[in-house]
Amino acid sequence: MTARAPLSGISKLLISLMGTALVATLLFFWMRGWAPSEANYSQQGVEVSHSLGTVDWGKVRAAGADFAYVEATFGDSDRDASFADNWQGSVAAGLTRGAIHRYHLCRLARDQATNFIATVPREASELPAVLDLELDAGCTARPARAVLLGELASFIKMVEAHTEKPVMIRLSKDFEEEYAISRAINRPLWLSSWLLTPSYGDRPWVMWRANPARSVDGIAQPTGWSVVRP
Repeated sequence: MTARAPLSGISKLLISLMGTALVATLLFFWMRGWAPSEANYSQQGVEVSHSLGTVDWGKVRAAGADFAYVEATFGDSDRDASFADNWQGSVAAGLTRGAIHRYHLCRLARDQATNFIATVPREASELPAVLDLELDAGCTARPARAVLLGELASFIKMVEAHTEKPVMIRLSKDFEEEYAISRAINRPLWLSSWLLTPSYGDRPWVMWRANPARSVDGIAQPTGWSVVRP
């Protein structure tokens, strides 16, 4: 019986690299499909915008989404090109829905609120409007905290008068570190942290974006997946 030749150093390295690549691939696909347990979080949902293409809302509902947050406006003039289709398609599939405004640090709050109000109809069944706060690389002259808080108060006042519901604030970690919004504005918080529940914010979160890039049936691109605190 002929003895096998021992593996060379290069062969061992190649086998090790192949094993690492396989583990990384499996982890990648697991991450893309992961969502918190429905036993712990019974209300789960998706967020959509025009960048995701046409959404098959029946498949999204079948994938476990109970609600959808639809991007509506950005800044003082931009409107999401797919807002109307997503707004109607989500409710037709049996999901509750809400609208998102992405705040622009270099635009006046009253003009941004006007943009949102002109775009999103007031309906009693809709979820609270969301004010999305992220640091914008396109705004280099960021306002001081006191100025921003005054501006956000103006936006919230106008939008709440329109929707007749408290605004929910979606707050990125870097925005909170820069401006400490959660200790100054007493509104429901939507925070983000993949896999582990968020540890930032001055108050408990109401919604948690648990997977920022989940693969969901009916949507061509990975998108955010969030849950409601029980």
